[in-house]
Amino acid sequence: MIPAPVDAGAEEVVVNAVLWLKLGVEALGALVIGLGLVAAVVTFARAYTSPVIHDFDQVRLTLARYLALGLEFQLGADILSTAVAPSWDMIGKLGAIAVLRTALNYFLRSEMEHAGNHAAATPSGDGGEASE
Repeated sequence: MIPAPVDAGAEEVVVNAVLWLKLGVEALGALVIGLGLVAAVVTFARAYTSPVIHDFDQVRLTLARYLALGLEFQLGADILSTAVAPSWDMIGKLGAIAVLRTALNYFLRSEMEHAGNHAAATPSGDGGEASE
């Protein structure tokens, strides 16, 4: 006779593996956001020290790209944690977090698209500065 997963300890092994995976995904998300901060600071320093008109849209876009990717990893980690211990409280928290992160990600993407369209429509001779 085949023992039940709980009796064999398989459930505990799977739960621990998923929790370790969750921790790794969270760490990866934090690393991506940290790298984005470094990239944005470098881009800012280059734009600030440039002798031409300062255009900080590229700084914002750089940071927004990394934030959007980092938020995707963080949301994935939240989903993993709920997959192994799905209490109604955890599911409710996941739903709230997912809505907030998805909304933030949507607005970040909208901003990136708007800035990309704005840069494409702006003639290259004026340094990207235009009044709206």
